[in-house]
Amino acid sequence: MKDRMSLTAVSVFLLVVSALCLLPPARRARAHDGTKEPLLLEVGGETKGKTPDVPAELKVVSYNIRYRAGEDLKQLARLLKEDPDIGGAQVIGLQEVDRNKRRTGNVNTARQLAEELGMRYAWAAPPSTDEEEEETGVAILSVFPLKDVTRVLLKHEGPEGRRRVAVGATVQLGKTRVRVYSVHAETRMPVEKKVEHWQAVLEDLRLHAGTAAIVLGDFNTIKGKDVKAARRLFTDAGFRTPLSDDETTWKTFVVQLKLDWLWLRGLEARSSGIDKDVDLSDHWPLWATIRLPAPTSAKP
Repeated sequence: MKDRMSLTAVSVFLLVVSALCLLPPARRARAHDGTKEPLLLEVGGETKGKTPDVPAELKVVSYNIRYRAGEDLKQLARLLKEDPDIGGAQVIGLQEVDRNKRRTGNVNTARQLAEELGMRYAWAAPPSTDEEEEETGVAILSVFPLKDVTRVLLKHEGPEGRRRVAVGATVQLGKTRVRVYSVHAETRMPVEKKVEHWQAVLEDLRLHAGTAAIVLGDFNTIKGKDVKAARRLFTDAGFRTPLSDDETTWKTFVVQLKLDWLWLRGLEARSSGIDKDVDLSDHWPLWATIRLPAPTSAKP
């Protein structure tokens, strides 16, 4: 009798598990997003002392840090202070930034790095069907105030309902405003959907017409046609990049690809590069020194 009851219980359990597995990933992702989304945007940090004077040029860095933590994160902080290429950046865009995850010691990575560098920060993450992946996102760090911070959910889902995001913020440099986005795009997606994926950032940018803009991050342009599509989309939208399409930003064993981008609109890069001496991640950091535009008129 006990064996029969045990068999029945196992059968019911298997039926429940099967039913859950058959639930469409997109629905699970949206339901999860509905309950967790307000928690997936965080803004904080203050610079030590007064806000710095507005410089004639702005150094910007983009880096997919691949969830660095512990000693690696401390080394990254040192590099962002002292490295001849990426050191001293006033605005930093980061991707694969953990918050409260076991693999990174349950540390708020963006907050810790911002505190170490004396910067403000904005961090955002996508919704997820997996609790373990919910706390990996993108961040912007700045020595200047961050205004109008926005979490941009990129269009279309990746495998198993996976979503990606960008975080946008207006960097206030005295009377000059620059809109900045840090992006982490999906890898496994047809190029047509990738274009619509990236367009979500440009759609948010339309709310800030007339403001100079920087869009940077990991676009996951793994194929040649992805690279061409990214260039066409952003060039048509009035952006330029100081880095050529054949300059690789990611490596694994003998393979190197251009996955990361740094796009400028209404801004001019005086110098730029890819710091291939920094090997904390499978990506290399991008940097540019940018001449600032004339002050933007304040909002009425």
